[in-house]
Amino acid sequence: MDQILPDQETPSLNFIKGAVDTLKDVQDKSSWASCSAIVQEQVSDALGARNLSFLFGAGCSSLMEKDEVLEDLLPAEEKGIPTMAPLAAGFKGLFGGEAKASVTNEEIEALTNVLGIDLKDEAFSKNLERLLEVLLATKVFADTSNSSAIKAAKTHLESVIGKVITYVTEACSKPKLAENSNPVFALYQKFYQRLVLRDRTLPRPWVFTTNYDLFSERAMDRLSIPYCNGFSGSVEQRLNPATFRYALAEQLDITSKRWAAVDSFVYLCKLHGSINWVEDGEGLFPIRALQDVPATDADHRVMIYPTPAKQNTSFGAPYSDLFREFQKQVVQDQSVLIIAGYGFGDEHVNNLVFQALTIPGFRLVIFGDPDLNEVTKTLGNLEDPRIWFIWGEGPEGGMKAHYFKTIVEHFLPAGPGNRTDHAVEKALKAFGVLAGKKDGGEADAG
Repeated sequence: MDQILPDQETPSLNFIKGAVDTLKDVQDKSSWASCSAIVQEQVSDALGARNLSFLFGAGCSSLMEKDEVLEDLLPAEEKGIPTMAPLAAGFKGLFGGEAKASVTNEEIEALTNVLGIDLKDEAFSKNLERLLEVLLATKVFADTSNSSAIKAAKTHLESVIGKVITYVTEACSKPKLAENSNPVFALYQKFYQRLVLRDRTLPRPWVFTTNYDLFSERAMDRLSIPYCNGFSGSVEQRLNPATFRYALAEQLDITSKRWAAVDSFVYLCKLHGSINWVEDGEGLFPIRALQDVPATDADHRVMIYPTPAKQNTSFGAPYSDLFREFQKQVVQDQSVLIIAGYGFGDEHVNNLVFQALTIPGFRLVIFGDPDLNEVTKTLGNLEDPRIWFIWGEGPEGGMKAHYFKTIVEHFLPAGPGNRTDHAVEKALKAFGVLAGKKDGGEADAG
């Protein structure tokens, strides 16, 4: 990869297709605007593919921002959901506390002295995935042990596992994440506003995500964008993967029964489950979506938790159905998969991406550094022109090109309808202010 990297001393944006540096001939390569214009043009072309899919990882729901007024005095603050390392650090801060969610000293001692698991070990301090792997593997051992000491410690083990799950759930469902003022929520809204501008003659786009959060659902709900997430029903929504075969249409002529697909329609597939999915009974459709997300009742939550055991878990229902949809979509002819915020840490997801590369008409657009890890290095070393990498510096200090914020605001084409979107948004805000006023007075503070 070294032979195609630009001058490292010059702040720049990088864009390669296989072994070709697409920005090589830009006259002023230090001009981020000039380079980004070319990237946007190429990305716009990819968005016009017949079968378009996105794959979002944890990075899309995380955004570190500094206070605009006290920028030089205060550190950057997480406005969304922390990625794995910050999550691990936050959980470690619960050790020995008095809060209900805290891991007690008794639990720490039981796991250390009986099961040989030191929760304070440096290996777990930045890797919650590693901790969960050890805890869940030990639980399998404890379930089959006849030792009275291990059986006693098993209670503490299960308690710690439950607290990890509750911690992850709470991190993904903080109330402020649903507020209109939240910058991550605003980015998701802007993304879907631009995605629905896609040519209506093409099949509807798919958004696949490994995230548990509800940013996508809330963003489309607020924008009144119709979408299919695999659930059917109204009062009681249950997962029925057959609904992914449905399309939303509008009737054009009642007399001749003419129909046309609704253009602003999106398919959303959450590969690892969601914080609001629960197992509710048995039968054909046991998975139900909740309107309110309780932090408790973790035993029945339908999520593939961040552990290497995900490879085996994904073989069972409902995940097998969801991954089948992912596979169907990416192996179609003239397919484009755009990856953002995903670090290729899930083997079961990677395998499906690799399978898609066996299809000649498939294109893979990765917002990320090809030197990120062994998987991306392998993909880069293939020097396949169907594999694109976009990375480097963003338009502002500290903002990288592969960040979701940069992708949405600078690389996704706004389209001719963008002005209308802004006008509608402005009108809704104005009407909201009027609705909050009483008797011509000031807006109601509540």
